Amino acid sequence: MTVKQNAVEIVKTLQEHGYKALFAGGCVRDMIMGKESADYDIATNALPQDVMKLFEKTIPVGVQFGVVIVVKNGHNFEVATFRTEGSYSDGRHPDYVAFCTPENDVKRRDFTINGLLYDPLKNEILDYVGGREDISQGIIRTIGNPMERFTEDKLRMIRAARFACRFNFPIHPDTKQAIVQLAKKIHVVSAERIREELEKILTGPNPHIGIKLLDELHLLREILPEVSNMKGVRQPENFHPEGDVFVHTLLCLSKMEKPSFTLAMGVLLHDIGKTVTFEELDRIRFNLHEKVGADMAARICDRLKTSTAEKERIVWLVLKHLYFKDAQKMRLNKLKRLFAHEGYPELAELCRIDALASSGDLSDYHYCQEMFGKLSHEEVKPKPLITGHHLIDLGLKPGPLFKDILTKIEDEQLDGNITTKEAAIEEVRVLISQMKTVLK
Repeated sequence: MTVKQNAVEIVKTLQEHGYKALFAGGCVRDMIMGKESADYDIATNALPQDVMKLFEKTIPVGVQFGVVIVVKNGHNFEVATFRTEGSYSDGRHPDYVAFCTPENDVKRRDFTINGLLYDPLKNEILDYVGGREDISQGIIRTIGNPMERFTEDKLRMIRAARFACRFNFPIHPDTKQAIVQLAKKIHVVSAERIREELEKILTGPNPHIGIKLLDELHLLREILPEVSNMKGVRQPENFHPEGDVFVHTLLCLSKMEKPSFTLAMGVLLHDIGKTVTFEELDRIRFNLHEKVGADMAARICDRLKTSTAEKERIVWLVLKHLYFKDAQKMRLNKLKRLFAHEGYPELAELCRIDALASSGDLSDYHYCQEMFGKLSHEEVKPKPLITGHHLIDLGLKPGPLFKDILTKIEDEQLDGNITTKEAAIEEVRVLISQMKTVLK
């Protein structure tokens, strides 16, 4: 049984027990647009306690807001009582909920394209807000007064940009103007909710349109001022004929193919360091912009409350995004260390995209990918020939020197100069002898 068939069965059960029950929101929108929906939400006049009595397995995720999850054949379905909502003082939850009619329920939703109801048993669409016409015309418009809708929930301003880039629909002028007027209020929304919407924009269709829209709506300067500051930062035309740093970044985003969130953030932030390292002497230079940018990316990740693992990967991508330009002159041990990092495939994709959005020269990318394909896992990440225990046996005391010596031996191993434990120990003896000579 498909997800949709399970959802129909839930509607059928509710209706057979005398309740109104309808598909609501995005799944109806997707159906009209000829798209398959992954989620099916159900709206009903049954109260949460009624729903929980009717179905064998339920999860009371938001009973106070009229929401219950019904679990059917391993799939979760949100079943919500028709309701109106008060304002969102915390930017996340409504201050109060009152149960109501289907028509009033729809009128508290965000955009007309998401305000449709559908009875799958009667094959009947209920449209109280002009959603079908806006889908037909291809436009993002709030339900009712846009100032009221965005005042109720400020996150809807970013959601407008997300839906616009997802469906490649323009935003209605009145809706757009309301966002511009209220953009500074976005900070009442939690960083987590902002990050979730940003992630959907960056990993969905047309992320370059989404970021450009956020800029036009004055939201980008509020949530990612570092990216907004890229506008107007000139670049050397021989390396970047495409334009300034912001134009280059948008072009990079347009060339992504179903990226992970970390890769998408790496692409978005890889050149943010250029905004503060710009110099024009003999030519335009951005000295150490990758290191400055990595620090800036770390602060952005902290502000958006990404996970530690996401932050580490994003910062690493920004820091290493210039590595490929020196790859063909790089010592083998350094190249192998790069290949051994679990983030290498994302870095390779970032470097490919960066090259395509500027000079178009993919020679460094192809070299790295060819070398990466030639080397086995054992060659890239071999088992260490010696450990700290061997250094202790040679009379060394544990300390910072241990790491230096072990790294030196590993480099020689990766370069193929040392292949046995005995040769590694002999090299350590030579290093110890050299250090004693220096100390004298």
